[in-house]
Amino acid sequence: MDAIRVKILREGAVLPTYGSAGAAGADLYACLTDPVTIEPGRTAFIPTGLAMEIPSGCAGLIYARSGMACKQGLAPANKVGVIDCDYRGEIVVALHNHSAQGRTVEPGQRIAQMLITPVLQPAYEAAQTLSDTCRDAGGFGSTGR
Repeated sequence: MDAIRVKILREGAVLPTYGSAGAAGADLYACLTDPVTIEPGRTAFIPTGLAMEIPSGCAGLIYARSGMACKQGLAPANKVGVIDCDYRGEIVVALHNHSAQGRTVEPGQRIAQMLITPVLQPAYEAAQTLSDTCRDAGGFGSTGR
């Protein structure tokens, strides 16, 4: 894959980085002038100061950073953010505090990770029947029996 074009929108923005040679997600950083405290059960919109040109046929998926989510209780409010390839606005991470105490996000702190992944856009058509499978309509916990 070619490099992704990134527009820096404000001072202090940091280009996404990979934490290791095998990292799947690139870290996104808080572009803040002052720390932001997120109270328990609340959500704060944390800017990255970046806009991107995600390749056609792909999407940017925003996931929690595992240490931040497990140790601090901070994770994207929508669980997985989806950045469409035709979006050119600032990437903002809605961080939700699942913990019982206020958590502070510092300027330049890694706040989430982004994966660029191919996506399919199939056509949808109404049908009277669907093909049979061994699972059929079994849902929620049905495969554990």
